[in-house]
Amino acid sequence: MIEQATRIIAIRHGETDWNVDTRIQGQLDIGLNDAGRWQARRLAEALADEALDAVYSSDLARARDTAQTVAGRAGLEVRTDVGLRERGFGVFEGLTFAEIERRFPEPARRWRQRDARFGPEGGETLTVFYRRAVASVTALAAQHRGQHIAVVAHGGVLDALYRAASRVALDAPRTWQVGNASINRLLASDAGLVLVGWADSLHLEEILPGEPGELAA
Repeated sequence: MIEQATRIIAIRHGETDWNVDTRIQGQLDIGLNDAGRWQARRLAEALADEALDAVYSSDLARARDTAQTVAGRAGLEVRTDVGLRERGFGVFEGLTFAEIERRFPEPARRWRQRDARFGPEGGETLTVFYRRAVASVTALAAQHRGQHIAVVAHGGVLDALYRAASRVALDAPRTWQVGNASINRLLASDAGLVLVGWADSLHLEEILPGEPGELAA
């Protein structure tokens, strides 16, 4: 029944310097940059009237610090969950896209083609990661039936949630945005995930009086 569905606001962390450099972060603990902290503040303001019941986050700093800004504005504590971590990228972590192409041409090809059975050495396959990410969010939603929660995670996790809610295959090219600190809405029930709204970034496009415009996303 719809009244037993959990409303989820799914959020990718704010920007990091490694995002700007197109460097794979994976499960390395990279913090927000100045723009990312600004995005987190704007996000918190945009969600100020949401009456959230809980805020969950990956335990990695870029997600946790974004979540803390949202939770602080809502008067809530952040609850961390390692299941919300980004995909483990093994030997790809710390490298730029160009470096991966140069050093690992065949693995890079399989990664680009979204081979669900492929995982970089020391990392997760796409299938294992997808199942882990969706199961983690589904389990959190089940703890909050009929309530409203925010989940702050990573680009890969958000991509997995979109695919699960839209019934899009793992190997299908991404045609949707997964922007830093954008607002994405889903419903979770026993029937699975349903997409409600995606990639709302209006709060990052408007500058309030007195704010430094150079940090706008």
